Amino acid sequence: MQRAGLLRRIASLAYEALLLVPVLFVSSYLFLALAQSVNGPFKRPLFQLWVVGVLAAYFIYCWMHGGQTLAMKTWRIRLAGTEGAPIRLAQAVARFLIALWGALLLGVGFWWALIDRDRQFLHDRLCRTRLFEHRIVPPARAATTAE
Repeated sequence: MQRAGLLRRIASLAYEALLLVPVLFVSSYLFLALAQSVNGPFKRPLFQLWVVGVLAAYFIYCWMHGGQTLAMKTWRIRLAGTEGAPIRLAQAVARFLIALWGALLLGVGFWWALIDRDRQFLHDRLCRTRLFEHRIVPPARAATTAE
């Protein structure tokens, strides 16, 4: 299996950000509609926790069921273990949390790919995961005879 190139992975990240806007908009609306009675200092931290939870559910679910988010499907990228095997739940959770912290720290987890010998993001290096090119193989065509 061939590793996905850095530019393809970055393009997938940018597209992922665009796709997440409506997901976060709807989930934020739901939270705010349901939490109207919550006042005081706890509303903001609860909202932030809700948003992180929605993101975690989306990414972890997609990675565990096929190894691809919507953007990764578009860019034909698949997440797998270093040997190509599907990732485990612990890897998916750790990858999400490390990527989140890497993004919050001015993107250091993503900038890491510029100095990594294999051009891996920091969360992939630490979680022993890789992003591979996902080639779509057309189904075998049935041999038809014109007799």
